[in-house]
Amino acid sequence: MSLKINEVYYSIQGESTHSGRPCIFIRLTYCNLRCNYCDTEYAFHDGQEMEIVEVLDTIKQWNCNLVEVTGGEPLFQKECINLLIALVNQNYEVMLETGGSLPITNVPKEVIKIVDFKCPSSGMMKKNLWSIISDLQSHDEIKFVIGSREDFDWVTKMINLYSLNKK
Repeated sequence: MSLKINEVYYSIQGESTHSGRPCIFIRLTYCNLRCNYCDTEYAFHDGQEMEIVEVLDTIKQWNCNLVEVTGGEPLFQKECINLLIALVNQNYEVMLETGGSLPITNVPKEVIKIVDFKCPSSGMMKKNLWSIISDLQSHDEIKFVIGSREDFDWVTKMINLYSLNKK
């Protein structure tokens, strides 16, 4: 069971309600989206094949319990689910940042899902898979990258349309 891993590193979480916490980041290669503002285009192709056990061995070097699996789009690789399961089984607090265009049904319930739905200025708005909202749990989070007033107005509309402030 291998994955193409772009990078594994230790840093401080800079986003979500977990901002400021030490975190291990596992960045998977590939993405099915091409957002206009993407800051990780290097993750579209670069990386190395790693077995899940190798990933687990790599992250043991840091005394840190919070792990975020990110990308690119981590769910683009089917073995991502097995990595998430392995991390949960190793008693890590696991976060998954996903672009909101792929199903999250098989993501373990223990995983904190951060769904980054795409606003109009991303150029990828039509790729949002709104049905995944029904798979969200109270510990999950939704992220919107707002780049314009149009985005802000659209986000307000989506929050109301999908009752996101009540989830």
